[in-house]
Amino acid sequence: MSGCCGSASYTSVFGPRLARGLAARYRRRGPDRATRRVLAVLDAQGVEGASVLEIGGGVGELQLELLRRGAARTTNLELVDSYEAEAEAAALAAAAGTGGRTVRRQLDIAADSGAVAVHDVVVLHRVVCCYPDHARLLAAAADHAGRALVFSFPPRTPVSRALLALVNGFYRVIGSSFRNYAHPPEAMLEVLRARGLRPVHACHGRFWRVAGLVR
Repeated sequence: MSGCCGSASYTSVFGPRLARGLAARYRRRGPDRATRRVLAVLDAQGVEGASVLEIGGGVGELQLELLRRGAARTTNLELVDSYEAEAEAAALAAAAGTGGRTVRRQLDIAADSGAVAVHDVVVLHRVVCCYPDHARLLAAAADHAGRALVFSFPPRTPVSRALLALVNGFYRVIGSSFRNYAHPPEAMLEVLRARGLRPVHACHGRFWRVAGLVR
């Protein structure tokens, strides 16, 4: 997000080529395994009639799945305009017939939390690992979760940390300031507990873990 590395570093990673690739993959295969895990946790909590705020939702595939499950409306927040510039997110929503129930904004919620309303459910899928100040981001997200919050994150293991080191080394070589992070899971959960949320669901995958919390 802009409050950490600057929007230019995010644009270099989350650019038009990625937007096209994500949209094409979703059209061919539907949600990937990690996204299905997030959806399973959200299904357990219930999304019927809910307003959903997704932070860093990309082309919006998770939101489309939630709207099909009965969510009333969704709001997507992005730091970059790559997904809008390529019109991939709008095309997916139009094809699904959900365009009128989705709002997309370019906004850093951690820096400007008052610019977006509270929603029933907040989702951060593969987002916290892109932000160095997890406490700031999660606190802002929690303050906008009226009922529940679900987020995914990489496990903090020797293997995952070694893989992240390799990826971050690549970014250094190409001159990008973007970095990935494996924040301590308990520290992240403690931030959310301090904001009135309690963990009720956990899913432990090899590369992604998912936590669901409610008020």
